[in-house]
Amino acid sequence: MVLLYDDLMVESDKLISDFYELEVGKLMDRRVWDLPLMEKKDDIHHVLSILGGRNHVWVVKNKEDKELVGVITEHDILSILAPKKFPSYVFGMPDISSIRHGTAKTAEDVMRHRVIVCSPNDKIIDALMKLVKYELRRLPVLDGKKIVGELTLHQLIRKYYGATQYHSLVEDEEEG
Repeated sequence: MVLLYDDLMVESDKLISDFYELEVGKLMDRRVWDLPLMEKKDDIHHVLSILGGRNHVWVVKNKEDKELVGVITEHDILSILAPKKFPSYVFGMPDISSIRHGTAKTAEDVMRHRVIVCSPNDKIIDALMKLVKYELRRLPVLDGKKIVGELTLHQLIRKYYGATQYHSLVEDEEEG
């Protein structure tokens, strides 16, 4: 019985090391058409309507070039809408009363300009370390400045779990 346990441990260690060494491009969601993309000049009400169904919006200069310039999350909007009796650091963002006072007109007015990103060539281990370090649940995948996909914690969990159930870590290229 000890041999069987040892074999399972070796197999598990190999699986995790193989998982870590995969490139982000092999596991990312490549369905750019399905990403929550919004142009920086889009109306703030459109931002809010998208966030009603998604928990984030990637902000691009324009949808043709898909150059990423920012991100807006539900958490960002919470920090804007929350009662101001809480200090701004509670929600990790400066006090922005622009939505309440009607000065926020576009996505650019409320987006975060600093976005933590990864590239298709990055290793999964590096992407995971960014998720942990910056307490994120998703990363945009950029080729240069252009968003080409996203990598989410849910995707990583599903892929790793599937591999523990004897499914391939990487799907056929045609399926992406």
